[in-house]
Amino acid sequence: MKYLISSLLALTVIEIVVLLLVGKIIGVGGTLLLVMGTGILGVFLLKRQGIKTWKKAQEQMKYGEVPGSEIVDRICILLGGILLLLPGFVSDLIGLLLVLPFTRSLIKPAIFRYIRNRMHRMNRGKVTIIR
Repeated sequence: MKYLISSLLALTVIEIVVLLLVGKIIGVGGTLLLVMGTGILGVFLLKRQGIKTWKKAQEQMKYGEVPGSEIVDRICILLGGILLLLPGFVSDLIGLLLVLPFTRSLIKPAIFRYIRNRMHRMNRGKVTIIR
């Protein structure tokens, strides 16, 4: 969390530089169309993948299973959708990586590792399960 503000600032600067470079190459109109197109694609993918993941999680809960993987999928899809809605090509690329199932499956192990390490540090290795 301590790097969040500096990361967002760096992302903003990178986005502006990339938008200016793309605008210089394909023109202002083409750049605007491309940015709007990725926003529309983001809404479409967010809705489609979100519904699919929600149904899978409901199915697992119906049979008494904990939908751990689907929860991480939902978080990735939500974050990816938000990034796709933001104007900029770098955020769109990161958003696509989080929304598309085949790239999300490559990212999920790192997210699980992060969560596990974070829980381990918070609990110092002690986990309490309440049933």
